[in-house]
Amino acid sequence: MASKVELVVEVKSPADKLWTALRDSTELFPKIFPEQYKSIETVEGDGKSAGTVRLVKYTEGVPMVTFAKEKVEVADDEKKVVSYSVVDGELVSFYKNFRVTLQVTPKGGAAREDGATAAAAADGAVVSWTMDFDKASEQVPDPDVIKETAAKTFHDLDDYLLKN
Repeated sequence: MASKVELVVEVKSPADKLWTALRDSTELFPKIFPEQYKSIETVEGDGKSAGTVRLVKYTEGVPMVTFAKEKVEVADDEKKVVSYSVVDGELVSFYKNFRVTLQVTPKGGAAREDGATAAAAADGAVVSWTMDFDKASEQVPDPDVIKETAAKTFHDLDDYLLKN
């Protein structure tokens, strides 16, 4: 049975800066999250566009998984949307389908008293993250730990970007 989990995270970093960092996660995440990622490598494609396959190797501290192969299905830099499916790794044995979609949008642009809008870039961004999955069996737990990890990653990435 198909299930969906959604997460919305507000960050202080500008949408463009956050999007660029997420698109550069192959190089960036193992550097700034060494407790989570051993390595991320592109095994097919250019590393950014639809059709790209990445091999993500996790550290021993990450529960349930040692690696995942992700295939990028949608990569739209203009709309700041990326979507990928897990095609290999431990998650494949737990979930028949496992797809993550995320979109970064500028936050704010709230109207001021004089009728002008505040600069959206200064207001931060909103990450809308959705996980669609089909459990292989009823015994498989909901992937709550993945949602929690995603939320922590977005907050930690925001902290990193604000300092760098």
